Amino acid sequence: MPSSALHVARTGLEAQDQRMRVIANNLANVGTTGYKRDRANFATLAYQDARVAGQQSSAETAYATGLNLGTGVGLQSTSRIETQGTLQTTGNALDLALDGDGFFQVTLPGGQLAYTRAGNFTRSAEGQLVTSQGYPLQPAITVPEGASAITVAADGTVSATVAGQTEPTQLGQITIASFANPGGLKATGDNFLTETAASGQAQIGPAGQNGRGNIRQGMLEASNVNVVEELVDMIEAQRAYEINSKMISAVDEMLKNANQTL
Repeated sequence: MPSSALHVARTGLEAQDQRMRVIANNLANVGTTGYKRDRANFATLAYQDARVAGQQSSAETAYATGLNLGTGVGLQSTSRIETQGTLQTTGNALDLALDGDGFFQVTLPGGQLAYTRAGNFTRSAEGQLVTSQGYPLQPAITVPEGASAITVAADGTVSATVAGQTEPTQLGQITIASFANPGGLKATGDNFLTETAASGQAQIGPAGQNGRGNIRQGMLEASNVNVVEELVDMIEAQRAYEINSKMISAVDEMLKNANQTL
C-alpha cells in the first residue's frame, strides 16, 4: 500500500539525519588531538514476506522467486576508523605522540582506567604527569622540582637532569595499552575511551614491542579527519535526504489523488 512507502521513506530520513550527525561530529573534531573519525554503518530493516521462494504455486509447481517487501533502513552501528593521524611537531617536552598502535593510560576520578591517543600532558603541582583535566598518567611519572632536560625515549623511558646531578636520572617508564579489538572501546568524551567486553582486556607493555607504536616526544597526533572526504559524504547524505523527502511528497500526492478520485 502507498502508506507503507511513507514509512520506508521516513526511515530513510532518520538514517540520513543520523549519518549527518556522525559527519558533523567528525568535522567538529577536525582539530582535536588524537581524534579518530567515525563512520555510519546502515542495515536494512525487517522484510515482510508476502510470498516465500519455493512455496507451492500449484500442486505440481513452486514459485521460483519470492515477494519480499522491505520496511526501510536503520543505522546499524558506527565504526571508529583507527588510521594514524599526522604527527605534528610542537617542541613541548611533555607533548607525546604514539607512532603506531596503542593508547596512553589515564586514571579517571574514582579509579577507573581510560585510554587515549591524546598525549598533550602537563605537570601537576606535585610534579606528576597529568592530562589537561588533571587526570594522572599511568603508570605514574613524577618529575622532581627543579628537574630539567626531560626526555622521553621511544620505548617510554622518562629521564631528567635533577638538580645537583650531572647525569640524567631515570624517572620511570610509560607503558602502552593495546587491545585485540580497539574498535570495541567505548568513547566517553574528553578524548577518552574505556574498555568493554567487545574490546577485550588491555594488554600492557613497553612502546615499540608486540605491535605497539613508538613514543615521539615533542609531537602530537592530529585528528585523522579528512575534511574533503567528510564534505563529499555530507553532500551524498544531503542528496539522499532530499530524495527521501521527495518520496514522501510523491506518495502524499498519490494518496491525495486517490482520495479525490474515490
